Amino acid sequence: MQLDVVVGFFILGALAQLVRSDLRLPAGLYQSCVIFLLLAIGLKGGAALSAYSASTLVPQSLAVLAFGALLPLVAFPLLYWIGQWTRLDAAATAAHYGSVSVATYAVAVALLEAKGIDYEAYFPLFVALLEVPAIVVGILLARKSVQGTNKGRLLHELTCNQGVLLLIGGIAIGAWAGERTTAVMPFFGQLFHGVLALFLLEMGRVAAARLADVRGQGVFLLSFGIFMPLLGGAAGGALGILLGLSAGGIFLLAVLGSSASYIAVPAAMSVALPKANASVSITLSLAITFPFNVLVAIPVYLALVQHWS
Repeated sequence: MQLDVVVGFFILGALAQLVRSDLRLPAGLYQSCVIFLLLAIGLKGGAALSAYSASTLVPQSLAVLAFGALLPLVAFPLLYWIGQWTRLDAAATAAHYGSVSVATYAVAVALLEAKGIDYEAYFPLFVALLEVPAIVVGILLARKSVQGTNKGRLLHELTCNQGVLLLIGGIAIGAWAGERTTAVMPFFGQLFHGVLALFLLEMGRVAAARLADVRGQGVFLLSFGIFMPLLGGAAGGALGILLGLSAGGIFLLAVLGSSASYIAVPAAMSVALPKANASVSITLSLAITFPFNVLVAIPVYLALVQHWS
């Protein structure tokens, strides 16, 4: 079992933070990396959509939407009853674990491409679809706590936040342009791994910076931050098998089920549930689940899928 080369940059960033180096990506460069990765993933997926019929995409998309709504319903009782969290904090954090981390997905795609393993090229559509249902379920789980929410602001945040807009926009442009995307693919395709490496360098630093929060909040955070991804990964892999996906597709759906959002959902929750403790949700998703997925879960999932396929 080997880690992809881009993971080395994540480890370097974490080490730099732990030794208190002044290494950090300029804010503008980090933002550029985020924009690049979202557009690159969307363009590639959109260009591939024309090769698949609606009879294939619609049933699979509906199943993925249901999957995204189910995951927070699994996470919520673990946080509320076992963790003894408030309903508000449990609902907000559960929403993070029903949504996805585009960075985690990008690492998984980089690993597949490095190993020459095929997968369904329309997967960015599933990444986009999984952003919304978990947020809706999280708000419903909070129930009385959402009174007075500005529904217009929330709807705008759900549909127009940077991550969703760039990903869906990239898919739409790719689907419209089709083969004409080859004109921009030398930029978005060949530079993908390099930009991802820079992004992970900063993510390693940010994740390591939150380790103090993990130590301060006990064993439950660590346990949940590892157990929930494994549960979601197993469910995603099982769904991939039921949908008849390729080995690469099963692996990617397991990765999506295992990941937790730290961009789109926090932005939406800040509008819908402003009184929820955002720091604990971000600490879980970014300082525990993201490193666990990148360093452990992704290579393990791929090894298991390759062994059983």
